[in-house]
Amino acid sequence: MPAQKTILRALAGEVLPTPPVWMMRQAGRYLPEYRATREEAGDFLSLCYNSDLATEVTLQPIRRYGFDAAILFADILLLPQALGADLWFVTGEGPRLSTITDRAGLERLKPVSEIHETLSPIYQTVRNLAGALPKDVTLIGFAGAPWTVATYMIAGRGTPDQGPAHALKAENKEVFEGIIARLTDGTIEYLSAQIEAGAEVAKLFDSWAGSLKGEDFENYAVAPARRIISELKARHPEIPVIAFPREAGDNYMGFHEKTGADCVAVDDSVSAEWAAEHVQKDGCVQGNLKSSHMVTGGEALVRETRAIVEAFRDGPHIFNLGHGITPDADPANVQLMIDTVRETVRETVRGT
Repeated sequence: MPAQKTILRALAGEVLPTPPVWMMRQAGRYLPEYRATREEAGDFLSLCYNSDLATEVTLQPIRRYGFDAAILFADILLLPQALGADLWFVTGEGPRLSTITDRAGLERLKPVSEIHETLSPIYQTVRNLAGALPKDVTLIGFAGAPWTVATYMIAGRGTPDQGPAHALKAENKEVFEGIIARLTDGTIEYLSAQIEAGAEVAKLFDSWAGSLKGEDFENYAVAPARRIISELKARHPEIPVIAFPREAGDNYMGFHEKTGADCVAVDDSVSAEWAAEHVQKDGCVQGNLKSSHMVTGGEALVRETRAIVEAFRDGPHIFNLGHGITPDADPANVQLMIDTVRETVRETVRGT
């Protein structure tokens, strides 16, 4: 594990003079080179499962910007597909899945032991990247958290309030918890295989964690994350884990300790100052520039980037967005963000 890999140093708790930088969804539609490769692949799922092309799009933002980390190009819904769900993407609308709303649907899912055949191209992409990335760039593997993935499996698509999943939880908790349990087991195996293929960090995306309240947050966001992280660390003690319970609000507090995560990523619904006081005290934080700044750019981007760097300067920090970059982002604004992060530190050192 090269000492110069700054993200690994931050994840180990080191306070660095310049925070490492990467960006969620950094390989994506805002880049013209990505769009060209996507056209070559034919469709999104074909791109995910073509190891050579998925390697290429993962490397594109590293070549263009020199990020400190590359994150595997894949999708959180590949795991339910490997478990036997039908998955397809509708242009302009997003993913669609066959739904699970009863015991028969749950029982039709494949055993977790059978996921690896479907997911083997993803592991090959990880192996490719482990050999192709610059030696100072960290390779991040990832999966969706069980609650977030379950919301898609139950509704068959993304929903604004995750209503179908909440309804199944209330009406048939046995089936709902069966889905969560199957996904928890599958996520452990999926991330473990990514690590064995060469991933140096695992990230757990719980994009819809914010819709879980009270005991539900503890039961379906915290508890699955704790089990996944505990098992990964038992198998791979040297591998750090980043957890992202998006829009968790006050539930960000204590998330490191409750789950064993080495880093908690925070979204932009909380301020950097609040997160520094209430979350960073427990360990590394990642975040949290508004994605909209990648569209609008200008002085507001510079001002907010500087404020975030300053807010987190006294603890371990990985600079990132509060959510993924959007397709309408201007690639020039990404470069401005990176330059501002690094120039802010230089200005601080010069005392200006």
